[in-house]
Amino acid sequence: MTSQFDRFALLVGQGGVERLKKSRVAVFGVGGVGGHCAEALCRAGIGSLDIFDGDVVSVTNINRQVVALHSTIGLDKAAVMRERLMDINPEAAIVARKLFYLPETAGDVDLSAYDYVVDAVDTVTAKLELACRAHALGVPLISSMGAANKLDPTAFVVADIYETSVCPLARIMRTELRKRGVLSLKVVYSRETPIKPGQGGIGGAEWGKTSRPLPASCSFVPPAAGLIIAGEVIKDLMKMPS
Repeated sequence: MTSQFDRFALLVGQGGVERLKKSRVAVFGVGGVGGHCAEALCRAGIGSLDIFDGDVVSVTNINRQVVALHSTIGLDKAAVMRERLMDINPEAAIVARKLFYLPETAGDVDLSAYDYVVDAVDTVTAKLELACRAHALGVPLISSMGAANKLDPTAFVVADIYETSVCPLARIMRTELRKRGVLSLKVVYSRETPIKPGQGGIGGAEWGKTSRPLPASCSFVPPAAGLIIAGEVIKDLMKMPS
């Protein structure tokens, strides 16, 4: 009987397909990076996928986020992502939670329930909380570093956080993780020097409570990071014992 995973099975074998079907993965953040990562994981046959995002779709998301269409503006990103993933693989167990992962909400999520965790959130506080909790539990975690203000999708590499350079977010993460005793973290980061966003007057009020400039983004850099992360998760899961 023909299966939607037949072509993938030619690469990883039926055993690999079965291993992924039994795996449970959490993706935190389904924006430009996380949305494409979650979709790639689903298309690869991850059997259980939990997605977390507390945001709604805005018109400025349309240039890069897989959940963002004119028809989805104002809708919960996690809910839109779940509907899309269920259409890709109706047999998968997809759980969507409207949640901003922060120290105050971290207790609502049991990271030990997952075979792998993806950090695709965009706040340092959330990234540090995920890294520390996953480290304490021994749960595999891969974290996305900065994908904004960049134009070169070929500049991404996979590395340990302490082997990174150039990326401002990675620099902050190295410093803060060292303080917290987390001495290793798998990340995807870009070697491209960030481009200074144009001074178009956008920011401030649109950004909410912060006055920092609105990050620049494009349609082809964040998705590249998300697909690389998905590939690392898939490869790592297939190396794990069943």
